Amino acid sequence: MDTILIVDDEKNYLVILEALLAPEGYEVITEDNSLNALRLIKETDFDLVITDMKMPKMDGIELLDEVKKIDSELPVIIMTAYGTIEMAVEAMKKQAYDYITKPFRNEELKQTVKKALELYRLKKENRRLNEALSDRYRYGNIIGKSKKMTKIYDMIEKVAQSKASIMITGPSGTGKELIAKAIHFNSPRKNMPFISINCGALTETLLESELFGHERGAFTGAVTMKKGRFELADGGTLFLDEVGEMSAALQVKLLRVLQEMEFERVGGTRTIKVDVRIVAASNRKLKEDVDKGIFREDLFYRLNVVQIEVPPLKERIEDIPLLVAHFIEKYRPSNKHDIELSPETWKALYTHSWPGNIRELENIVESALVMSSGTTITLNDLPDYLVKKEAKKIELDKIVPRNLRLNEALDQIEGQLILRALKVSNNVQSRAAEMLGISRRVMHYKMKKYGMRK
Repeated sequence: MDTILIVDDEKNYLVILEALLAPEGYEVITEDNSLNALRLIKETDFDLVITDMKMPKMDGIELLDEVKKIDSELPVIIMTAYGTIEMAVEAMKKQAYDYITKPFRNEELKQTVKKALELYRLKKENRRLNEALSDRYRYGNIIGKSKKMTKIYDMIEKVAQSKASIMITGPSGTGKELIAKAIHFNSPRKNMPFISINCGALTETLLESELFGHERGAFTGAVTMKKGRFELADGGTLFLDEVGEMSAALQVKLLRVLQEMEFERVGGTRTIKVDVRIVAASNRKLKEDVDKGIFREDLFYRLNVVQIEVPPLKERIEDIPLLVAHFIEKYRPSNKHDIELSPETWKALYTHSWPGNIRELENIVESALVMSSGTTITLNDLPDYLVKKEAKKIELDKIVPRNLRLNEALDQIEGQLILRALKVSNNVQSRAAEMLGISRRVMHYKMKKYGMRK
């Protein structure tokens, strides 16, 4: 739904314009103070601004200047009851979309609004397409030629042309979002938005607002209207990452939207219809969560029409050379060329268990390029935990005092392991948890237990 902001210090014109445009299917927001209007423009996703020329505090031309600083492509229509050729020329020089005089003809105004919105929509679509082409999600960023990856390429090609909901499963760090983007950019929706959201990174209240949007005053801090991800993804694809972390209450609301493709913003009453293709992802075994009653069965089958399972890196070791070459090219300093890995380094990469999967490999390659002083990456450039040391007898007395009980000694060692993982992952808790092979919840509990977080 296109959202239009109308700014005029004459309130009767605000009433007239809202009555004229709202029945056309637009969401109309009015403001009689130009300074307040500027604040709204900074905080809200508008598709068109219609502003009067003569206003106190900030006139229409000044508001136009500020709008173009925020979004140079956002169309602005200038209105005035004191029309002159000079004012029209000035407005057009400032990149106003059009200039109309009061009193205006209703049909003429509606046609001007329609054309302005169509042009803005086209510009946004072109911008999205250019970004998509520059990112090369035609499979270009999905690296691998193993049998398991070849099978995934075949599945992407088949499912991209359909409207079916897709569930992508696999451990964290395996590239599930890249696959979701490849599906979108090889589908008939490729010129429309690809919108993503991590369902496990937000509280229930924030997630609901992010998904469905909210009206001004819907809750404390909701100072303006905000469009949700479903609305932003209209005509395109919505990627629901870590959908298994969604609360039971939100699962019910999501199911209703998937069934009807309509919803209301938080705090709103107007029903908004959308056309969105859903691609979901989870590192959990959702079928087991269904059996335990944690995840709704009807929602699971609504999302899991087609399932794509992404293998962990340890099951596609033959792809490591391709991935390493890709990450070297991505992070290689401009003054370093023909970078190689020593045989010992390749052995370390091949024999590692890769609990953090591709994300861990990417982090290691980036780090090694920083640490390496030459054009050959050696064992000395790799993190300590990755390098296999010669098996030595552990001198227990140097590690754990003799007077500690078993549980105290284990706690001490566990705490040191967590600190090391945090250091290697640059204090990114989710990555540290992956390296240790534990969940984020367990990681948070352990850190709290050992006084590492408030």
